[in-house]
Amino acid sequence: MTDVLGRTGDTGVSGGLGTYRARDGSAGAPVRIDLDGPHATLVVGKRGYGKSYTLGVLIEELAETAGVTPVVADPMGAFRTFADVSGFDVVENPRVSADALSPRAWCELLGLDHEDSAGSLVWQAVAKTGSLAGMHEYVSDADVARTTRRTARNHLALADSWGVFSPDGLTATDCVASATILDCSGYDDAPMNAVVRAIADDLYRARVTDSVATLPWLVVDEAHAFFDGIAGAALETILTRGRRPGVSFVAATQRPAALPDVAVSQSDLLVAHRLTSRADCEALARARPTYMHRSFADRMPETPGAALVADDATENVHEIRIRERHVEHGGGSPSASEFANR
Repeated sequence: MTDVLGRTGDTGVSGGLGTYRARDGSAGAPVRIDLDGPHATLVVGKRGYGKSYTLGVLIEELAETAGVTPVVADPMGAFRTFADVSGFDVVENPRVSADALSPRAWCELLGLDHEDSAGSLVWQAVAKTGSLAGMHEYVSDADVARTTRRTARNHLALADSWGVFSPDGLTATDCVASATILDCSGYDDAPMNAVVRAIADDLYRARVTDSVATLPWLVVDEAHAFFDGIAGAALETILTRGRRPGVSFVAATQRPAALPDVAVSQSDLLVAHRLTSRADCEALARARPTYMHRSFADRMPETPGAALVADDATENVHEIRIRERHVEHGGGSPSASEFANR
């Protein structure tokens, strides 16, 4: 018998996740994951135990399912291997339009206090114009103190140097035209966060206004890097308010202790690979569901590919093994022996 995680009924679409782990470690019955309704999913695990591999399985299943579309924020280039797969669009160094960020987000991005003179000037420039060039012009022409203009110009010049803003930048409509991988591995934290903030906000608005005819699943690897930056506010909006318009969220991290509490508490599916850090185990323990009678530490998987899944829909905890990937895994690390044998 096949079980579907995240669903209590017998209808709807699902994707193959793996198999149950029998007591002797052998494969049991198939396990699938509900893709019919919106979900907030958290995938955790230390390096080398299958976190990014599991994300790849979910991405494969989402791409093959009608009515849903994965949009993947890839900060490490782990999913470049999807570039040669039909139906996928891997966008290297993705760009967004300057007006995709709100005035407040711009001030946060540039580290400016919106109540200070330079921050207030940038806020006005964003509100009055729709491009980075327009913001530069507005600031240069502003009737303010020279030091205020210079400070604002310097911060805008820094943002311009990132090469992440373009008048024809990506929109939600672009991202759901096919399964989309946003390869942000060429960016530092700030421009990477700018892209994810803009796309996350736009995906949410697009579903609220029903302007995209698919249900997006925003998949974010190394999620702690985004919750710590300006993308965090948009991700929390999807976590807490995305269910109604139909925006799903999948966050993956090696460091669950670095996530805000809402990222753990709002997840209705938790896929836990092996963790050994006390802080990370304690972060999961604080959010342990009432139906889990033993601690995560007591049931922590010990081998790569094994996972413990807490499913709020059925209020059950399952020990599973993730299935084999169809697309080559790109999240591994190089080894000296590989280079020695070349």
